[in-house]
Amino acid sequence: MAEHPRTTAYRALLVAQVRAQTQYRFSFWLDAVSSSVVSLLDIVAVLVLFRATPALGGFSVRQCLLIASLGNVAFSLADAVVGNIDTMRQYIRTGRLDSILLRPMGVLPQLVFGDFAPRRLGRVLQSGLVLAGTLIWLDPQWTAGRVVLVVAAPLAGAVIFGSVFVAGSTVAFWFVESGEFANAFTYGGRDFTLYPISIYPGWFRKIFAYGLGFAFVAYYPALALLGVPDPLGAPPALAWCSPLIALPAVLAAALVWRVGVRHYRSTGS
Repeated sequence: MAEHPRTTAYRALLVAQVRAQTQYRFSFWLDAVSSSVVSLLDIVAVLVLFRATPALGGFSVRQCLLIASLGNVAFSLADAVVGNIDTMRQYIRTGRLDSILLRPMGVLPQLVFGDFAPRRLGRVLQSGLVLAGTLIWLDPQWTAGRVVLVVAAPLAGAVIFGSVFVAGSTVAFWFVESGEFANAFTYGGRDFTLYPISIYPGWFRKIFAYGLGFAFVAYYPALALLGVPDPLGAPPALAWCSPLIALPAVLAAALVWRVGVRHYRSTGS
């Protein structure tokens, strides 16, 4: 079966980008390792907090570490795949987006594959290893459902984070200097998922946990893996709702992206 011409073009774009970034191997591996170390600091920050308190939001250090690990894996996956979309404002400011629009290919795939950064895969590997180590430390009572959950939850969480990445970058169509605004939801969302949502105040929790769906990235799946009830009184079934939250998140991001592309009128650069 012949491959679709667009698929061939996207694959060629991705391969060229990987080759270009791995041409200088020492620099590539240095970037990959440094990126992983920086990501690991998020987990270290959680551990440091427990030097001052025995519990956080009603959770022990091992339980909080599981929440942070799940959130870190989900964010790392999304960052590796679509994290480069946060350079959207630079494409608009310099007029480079005009040349992309002229090609008979999808705008979003060109941006994703054309700026793919393989060094970010090191962060995915590091976060996965931390999650595996945390699960070994916790030694939960494994069931088929929990095995599925520990795989599906980070994937669904990555889709939620990816949708936020895309929707946040789309703001650049109307407000070019939107970097800090978008980061408040992407990187702010990552920080939010590192801790139990029970530590956040009511209005803030409602916006980030339920409005943006970040509670379903790590917190609720972690409760099911730990086998503990939600201190906030939510039903246990919410642990399995991550894919149901990811689907509308993708649709909303796709809608915002489509409106943004249609709204774009070029910078004239």
